[in-house]
Amino acid sequence: MAFYLMNNKGNTSILTRDLVCILGLPFDTVNLLESRSHINSSIKSNQRCFLTTPNLNFLITAQSDLSFFQSVVDSDLIIADGIPIIWVAKLLGVPLTERVAGSDLFDQLSNQKPADTKASVFFFGGQEGIAEQASQKLNESSPSMTCCGFYDPGFVSVDEMSTPAIIDKINKTHPDFLLVALGAAKGQAWIQKNRTQLNAAVISHLGAVVNFVAGNVVRAPVFWQKLSLEWLWRIKQEPGLWKRYFFDGLAFLKLLTFKAFPLAIYDRWLKRSEGFKVPVNIHHTDLSGIYTINLTGAIKCTTLDIVKQSFLDILQAGPSKVTLDCSGVSYIDAAFLGTLLLFQRQLNEQQCQLHIQNVPIPILRLLKLNNVLNRFEIPLKDYSITL
Repeated sequence: MAFYLMNNKGNTSILTRDLVCILGLPFDTVNLLESRSHINSSIKSNQRCFLTTPNLNFLITAQSDLSFFQSVVDSDLIIADGIPIIWVAKLLGVPLTERVAGSDLFDQLSNQKPADTKASVFFFGGQEGIAEQASQKLNESSPSMTCCGFYDPGFVSVDEMSTPAIIDKINKTHPDFLLVALGAAKGQAWIQKNRTQLNAAVISHLGAVVNFVAGNVVRAPVFWQKLSLEWLWRIKQEPGLWKRYFFDGLAFLKLLTFKAFPLAIYDRWLKRSEGFKVPVNIHHTDLSGIYTINLTGAIKCTTLDIVKQSFLDILQAGPSKVTLDCSGVSYIDAAFLGTLLLFQRQLNEQQCQLHIQNVPIPILRLLKLNNVLNRFEIPLKDYSITL
């Protein structure tokens, strides 16, 4: 389960989350029960939580859409809502063992034992009339949630649905959970643009959920879900989805062929090398706010705490520039890559950029096969070898 520590400024550090990187996207290593507990805690404490539920379509879209990719990295809880992601994790030996579907999570939240007061939900988006139907159905059936409002902005741009009047309409209802249904790309973009102005504790794009709650679309039976054929049921329910599933499937096969399978082989080979046994060591130097981090050894989940603590110390110091020297690194795993993506995010939030230098060729290959090589500032022109 993800754990959270308080830094000496009183803020919870994103670097204390247990994360892994799968084909370029970070995921929290949480199960359904832990995800539900996290959402309940966020609502109870009014602690902001941007929940993202990447499925295969998220994974494919993030390959070419930088803003979409960043919306996932910027999230406070990232759960794997896609069985292909779990397949890849198992292939790579990554500890991401359970699919956490956004629809399952919302269903558990809406049907759990009621607290002192029901959590309030606002439905934003959906097809015409669907949000209103979902509102009625939720209020009729949920023992733990109540719909406090709904709004359909229509087919307009993100800017047009981000006016002060619309934001004020949502905020006046004081929702605990703002459920967005605008299509993945537009929904994530809308949340990114407006989440700091919204007062909801939890915000998430859960496009299919509003249809399930409204009864407009029936979710696949458990038997179909266990056979990993929910996508086929969705096409039966919504024939227009076939094209998206078809092209996402082709893109996924390409990722398997050129990234996941080669990574599985290369990673296993590196784990048999002497470099995999080298203990991790990290220290940093500070020259008037310019930090250089020297990292050596095999960086893996079992030895990651020392790295996280060093990253946290640097973040607390408020650096103006950070350079990560990897000349002594012999191995990195998915847990380190997930942490590194979040470290870079928080540096960027502090108007500081992360530079990575002196990366050994085996580590560059791992970055490329993990699909994150282009996510970091690395001077590749300094390397003459073909990766």
